[in-house]
Amino acid sequence: MLSALDREFAPLQTALNLRAQRQQLLSANIANANTPGYKAVDLDFSAAYKAALGGQQTGGMALKTEQPRQLPGTAAPAGSDFVAYQAGNTVRLDGNSVDMNREQAAFQKNSIQYEADLTFLTGKIKTLTSAITGN
Repeated sequence: MLSALDREFAPLQTALNLRAQRQQLLSANIANANTPGYKAVDLDFSAAYKAALGGQQTGGMALKTEQPRQLPGTAAPAGSDFVAYQAGNTVRLDGNSVDMNREQAAFQKNSIQYEADLTFLTGKIKTLTSAITGN
């Protein structure tokens, strides 16, 4: 059973987690801009966010262990089902499909959106603190 605070902060937590995951994907694309055969990937944020808020389970299957000394794997992060190769990018002769201009713009936009979500979360926390302390 979710508390009122959990219900209040869950959408923001989900958004921050998905934006952080997208930031990692975009960073990997930028880091592999000169890697032959690398295909650029991205996260469909809106679809992943809607699925997470709708309670749909994402993340694929958990790893199965066959020996007692094997460590159990953890499920993939939320939104993993919505990671896909970027469509429409030109593939170079070496098989790489990273478009640095697009990646840098997407990285910057995602950073700004992450900061906006954090600012909104901070505002909610300040409002609740103010209500609790009576200021």
